Amino acid sequence: MPDVSQYTFTQKEIVELLVKKAGVHEGKWTLMLGMGIMPGMIASMPELVFPGVSIVINQYGIQKAQPEIPPHLVVDAAVANPKGKKKGSD
Repeated sequence: MPDVSQYTFTQKEIVELLVKKAGVHEGKWTLMLGMGIMPGMIASMPELVFPGVSIVINQYGIQKAQPEIPPHLVVDAAVANPKGKKKGSD
């Protein structure tokens, strides 16, 4: 059996996992990212240094989905994590 070295997930699958982790059982949810911007000197090589910015993702979360969010990015918590379902029964 091959040794698995990585797993990938769609955005919707990540939202489903976060809905379950948060214990949310109702509402429609989508992914939320908290970002930070840091100015500085950016170098691709020691002799090539330029002023620039780095953008980092410093938080991942879920937020209530607005009506204009495409449906393929929205998770219905009542479907993904129905009430009464025991933890770890996936």
